[in-house]
Amino acid sequence: MDDCGAPSIAHKVFTFEDKKNPQESLSVSVPEVLDPQYGMYVWPCAVVLAHYLWTHRAQLRGQTLLELGAGVSLPGVVAAKCGAKVILSDSAETPQCLQNCRRSCAANSLPGVEVLGITWGEVSPALVLLPPLDIIVGSDVFYEPQDFEDVLLTVAFLLRKNPTAQFWTTYQERSADWSIEVLLHRWKLSCEEVQLDTFDADEAELAGSNLPGNKSVFMMKITQRTGD
Repeated sequence: MDDCGAPSIAHKVFTFEDKKNPQESLSVSVPEVLDPQYGMYVWPCAVVLAHYLWTHRAQLRGQTLLELGAGVSLPGVVAAKCGAKVILSDSAETPQCLQNCRRSCAANSLPGVEVLGITWGEVSPALVLLPPLDIIVGSDVFYEPQDFEDVLLTVAFLLRKNPTAQFWTTYQERSADWSIEVLLHRWKLSCEEVQLDTFDADEAELAGSNLPGNKSVFMMKITQRTGD
């Protein structure tokens, strides 16, 4: 915080490039709140997920995409820049995170992106009234084990409303006990791992950032289980 009580903000620039077509690139700027009580930083998972969205940009055009737990909103901003109709969300109980989503939109000239308060595990009016979705994304939403079921409850609700949609998420295994297999079964969800080397994300440096470094980042796609 500065002396006036306003948060200290630093803008971080990420540049996504196409190995097959070096002339194609996308630079975005996202604001990080530096005060430790906020926790609105860019984490390795966000860079990997944003890179996946960039490499699949042709698929995103005209699609409606919701980012859960957006925070600094790097994946959502990249998707919007690639032509998706994006809705950013974070917990309704953390207005400072929602404000940071708006800062990210402003920093990247995205006035049409909607920002909503959606708290995991709560079937709120904001959740119920969402428009039809094609893609749901979330980076590092499986961070605190006590939140896992709330996250999957929200995802399951959205996938039941949007049966052809998918939830794309990146995560780090921070504990040997990390597992959502039982919860996936409980909420009738299926999971498919996405190997990072299939979209050139198995590198220490992505988008001009060394954030991924030697971190073990994983990606998966979650869908509604069929045949039940």
